[in-house]
Amino acid sequence: MNHDGVEAILLDLDGVITPTAEKHMQAWNRMFTAYFADRGVEPYSDEDYFRYIDGKPRAEGIVSMLAARGLTLPTGKEEEDDDDNAAADADADTVAGLGERKNRIFMELLAEGIEAYPGSVAYLDWLHENGIASCVVSSSKNAVAVLTAAGLRDRFEVIVDGMVAAAEGIAGKPKPDTYLRGAQLLGVPPERCVVVEDAVSGVQAGAAGGFAHVVGVDRGAGEEVLLREGADVVVVDLADLIPDTGTVTATDTDTTTKGERA
Repeated sequence: MNHDGVEAILLDLDGVITPTAEKHMQAWNRMFTAYFADRGVEPYSDEDYFRYIDGKPRAEGIVSMLAARGLTLPTGKEEEDDDDNAAADADADTVAGLGERKNRIFMELLAEGIEAYPGSVAYLDWLHENGIASCVVSSSKNAVAVLTAAGLRDRFEVIVDGMVAAAEGIAGKPKPDTYLRGAQLLGVPPERCVVVEDAVSGVQAGAAGGFAHVVGVDRGAGEEVLLREGADVVVVDLADLIPDTGTVTATDTDTTTKGERA
């Protein structure tokens, strides 16, 4: 991949720009470990996160995870702005209730502080210097809070997150709709956009959307998996995408392309 003809970069947030994927993993682990223990089913593991939850809208991830343990729950009432309603929902044995429990744990972890990956900030700087637009496309409903905590909120005029998707009725990843909406809001055709993702559902979304390239960022999903599911190239750090310091080519030792798979 190179940047010739590329007008916009559409970036996932958690695990791509900020290491918040780790905090999400911790929050899911704490919530599901307790929940599954109470029900006497197979314990939760980090492998479950990558297989059933990573990159998906919150409710869809919960439904997938519960189904893997042979469990089902009513949908329940979504989170409300009113604190009393949110508290009642968190106590409910519903999909929405589990989602609120997880979100409260995540917000506690986020309050401890978050810093963006240095390589990601360097890449964002390079994009700005070279007149290439960028936007955040995240399944999380906390994208604005995360960007604010990381000091990056002002860098993005366009953010398509879980709140936007819910308000506009946009299908979440692995469908390409949120990424297509991001491109539309930037005024750039998909074929001139690059999707940057660390989650399997995200690279699947990028591959389905007719974008110029899909870049996988290996933060734990595994480069072979990301390539198989739709990434054109896999890097370990966004700094690898900056020309002269890590231009992505088929011969770059820090990247893997589809053509290099065994």
